[in-house]
This record gives sequence, structure tokens and C-alpha cells, in this order.
Amino acid sequence: MTTHSRGVSATIDPVKLDRLAEVAIKVGLQLQPGQDLVLTSSIAALPLTRRIVEHAYKAGAGLVTPIFNDDEMTLARYRFGADASFDRAAGWLYEGMAKAFSNNAARLAVRGEDPSLLSAQDPAKVARANKANSMAYQPALEKITGFDINWNIVAYPDLAWAKQVFPDDADDVAVAKLADAIFAASRVDVEDPIGNWKAHNAALRGRTEWLNGHNFHALHFTGPGTDLTVGLADGHEWMGGASTAKNGITCNPNIPTEEVFTTPHARRVEGHVSSTKPLSYQGTLIDEISVRFEEGRIVEAKASKGEDVLKKVLDTDEGARRLGEVALVPHSSPISASGLLFFNTLFDENAACHIALGQCYSKCFVDGASLSQDEIAARGGNKSFIHIDWMIGSDKIGIDGVHKDGRRVPVMRKGEWA
Repeated sequence: MTTHSRGVSATIDPVKLDRLAEVAIKVGLQLQPGQDLVLTSSIAALPLTRRIVEHAYKAGAGLVTPIFNDDEMTLARYRFGADASFDRAAGWLYEGMAKAFSNNAARLAVRGEDPSLLSAQDPAKVARANKANSMAYQPALEKITGFDINWNIVAYPDLAWAKQVFPDDADDVAVAKLADAIFAASRVDVEDPIGNWKAHNAALRGRTEWLNGHNFHALHFTGPGTDLTVGLADGHEWMGGASTAKNGITCNPNIPTEEVFTTPHARRVEGHVSSTKPLSYQGTLIDEISVRFEEGRIVEAKASKGEDVLKKVLDTDEGARRLGEVALVPHSSPISASGLLFFNTLFDENAACHIALGQCYSKCFVDGASLSQDEIAARGGNKSFIHIDWMIGSDKIGIDGVHKDGRRVPVMRKGEWA
């Protein structure tokens, strides 16, 4: 494949790639002068990561520290690593990241890895490695889910990922198509991306204000394979688009984003629900998930593909079988309208309403910043080592908001805002 001098595939528009880097720093993070940045990236995403670092320093960054991973090195562990190594993780690294976040460093992740990287590896080893990593990452993850700092995730069109989304196309065509899809979803295929994001954030804010005004007791989802009542946490608050971290910086944690989301009540979820898109989790594809909840807990779980991995995920800890997030996305969102399955949660969750197993966002409470862990738990917030989103929305799903007195208000019909 031909490349430009800076390592960018000739099929990736360098202007839009540069805009994405600028949007990551100015909209995603709103990085402040003097603020440090901890950056994680796959080596495959180097062309974007280099531009992000440039824009960070142009914005006055203190120190940018990049940490890289690589698909081939990850596979080497599974092929040649001693069995005992799968119960270990780099806790020292995550403690260092947590310390950086405590000192107000921002966090940016550039995603672009092969979604099916570990699909041929031993699921037991994958589960053990994931669990060890989740436990070690907890000190750093708490700073992110607690929204202590400004953080952001963006994506880069790696070849292995592109070939999964466009398997029938030649390599360079697949990469070009995925690049265009990422640029469109990330709103950098327009002349004024930053202005476009401002308008988009305002629209999402309008949705959250309507939902917060109603202060529903629960949401009732109905559709094929789904009859699910999700109780909402006491004192929950809906969020979406730009929001302000505890350090006072307003950021857009996910680029792209089409969702408004809040914290469900971990002990008040009843009924059954089916996934509407496959979940790509740590290199395994989990498809056609169907689960049943009783008193907030998943008591039955099936999947047509990846069921063994799903069940191991659910056994991670006590909170893994309970919900930490519920999010609403119209079926007509640009990502849904693209008709693509991205095999990447950052994109696929923005094509459909979704729920997340595991850790809740303490930010999604009124005055969340001042609540202790015990107060969050008392209000229904869930605690877990994991946070995994999967899609339950489609053009066949209806959602009612249910008030405490039983009054019902249409929220969505056939996947669109009612």
C-alpha cells in the first residue's frame, strides 16, 4: 500500500485526519494550557496519534505521555506466555495513571485495533487476562467513571478493523471506506467541525433537559424479544454530549456520540431483553444475546456466538450481572443510517439504544460530584470492575417513561423520539 511521508495510508484524507486530531483536543478534551495528557494508542493508529500530540502541544499541553499497544505483541502473549501470566496485569502502570489523573492530567484513548484479535484464543485465558486487567485498572478507571478529569476516545481506521467491516473490498478500499465512515460519524467531514459539534451538543442538551424535567421512575422497553423495565436510580441525572468534569473542564468523552444516558437502579430491573447488534468484546464477537433480569440481576443469559465469554464476563464480580448505564439513541442517528456494523462499541453504541453491564457513572446523579461511594450505592448505583455496553435498540423498539404513580409518557416509538 502506498503511504505518505508521515505514515498515513494514501487512501486516508490527511486534511480530515488532521481535523479529527484537532477536534479530539479542542472538543473532546478541551485541553487546558499547562495540563498534562496521558495518551494510549495502538501502534497502528500512529498517524492520528502523532497529529493529536501536535495539536496538544499547540494548545499549550504541559507534558504528553504516550503509551502504545500492538496487536502482534498481544497475540505473542497468548501464543507463548506462561499460564500464570494470564492472572497478571501491569498494576504499577495503572497506579501511575491514577496518580497522573489525581494531579489533573487529561486522558485520551485512540482506538483502532482488530476487533476479532483474540477470537481464536482460549476463552478461559482471555477471561483471566481481562479480569486481572480490570482489577488492576480500577484505580485509574474510578477517576474516569467518576469524571474527575476531562477524557476522550477517538478512533483510527486500522487495516485489520477495516477488513472486518468491509471484508469483500481490497485493503486500500476497505481502509478508505472505514476512514470516511469514521470522519462522517465524528463530524469532521464538514467545513467547520468545531461549530458543528457546538450545534450537536446543544441538541443533545435539549434531550437531557426534557428527560430530567420528567424525572421518570423507570423506562419500559418493548419490542421483538424484549419486555424490559429499567428502574432509574434515585436522584439520577441524564447527560449527553458535552459535560463538565469535576476539574471544571467541559469535554466530549466520546467522539462520535449520539446518546443521552443515565444511571439505572441496580436492584430495580425486571424482564427480558435481546441484543440488536453483535457486541465486540476484547477480540471476541458475542452475538444474539438474550438475558433475563430478576430484582436487577441477570439470572439467565444466552448468546448464539461467544456465549462462553459472555458467561465468564457475567461472573467477573457481583456487579457484573447488574446494569450501570442506560442510554437512548434514535434509530435515525448518522451511525445507524450508515447501515454499517463497526464491530466497535464506540461506534455501534451510537447507532442504537443500549445498556451497560457493570460500573455506573457517579456523574449521572444530581450533585454526583459530592456523593460518597456508599451514597451512590444507596441510590441504586452499581459497582463493578467492568463496564460493557451492548445494543438493544432498533426501529422496532418502543420506550415509555414511567412515573412513580404509574403514569406513562411515550419516549420513543419505532426507535425515534416520540
